[in-house]
Amino acid sequence: MSKLCTFSVLISALLLSFGIQAGESSEENDSQSFFNNMKDLCGEVFTGASTYPDDPDHDFAGKKLVADFADCSENQIRIKFAVGEDHSRTWVVTQSEKGILLKHDHRHADGTPDDVTNYGGWANKSGTAYKQYFEADQETADLLPEAATNVWMLSYDSETQVLTYDLKRHNKPRYQAQLTPQN
Repeated sequence: MSKLCTFSVLISALLLSFGIQAGESSEENDSQSFFNNMKDLCGEVFTGASTYPDDPDHDFAGKKLVADFADCSENQIRIKFAVGEDHSRTWVVTQSEKGILLKHDHRHADGTPDDVTNYGGWANKSGTAYKQYFEADQETADLLPEAATNVWMLSYDSETQVLTYDLKRHNKPRYQAQLTPQN
């Protein structure tokens, strides 16, 4: 066997041992792992508070935040997100051949869609198995032009069990919440 052939077999074996199939990038692997890690939280309820901005006039200031991983299917995780008594928000994480999509579903009390709903974006290539960054998509830019540069981050620290939701606009911090499992 030639040295090149031996080297190719060795590299293939190493890639397989790391769970990376031919044609599958580590980014795809991280996206899949992230979705699976989030899916493992199904049935969990997290509570917490806003950590940024530190502004007593912010809409979410002083309100209990609840993230409920209430509805999970093979390709979608629906996380009900309550801000105090306001239960109008749901984070929707969907896995497809194109990647992972985060959308914000806002509803009125009667279940009808809010005028500002379904904004979000696709995970970019800089995520990990426990953290993904979602850049605003065209639908978001059309709906909310000021949000065209939004990047949402969703992460889970398996050691501390902290769930973090973060938003940057124009590459500057805009909002962050941290939540832990409800006892």
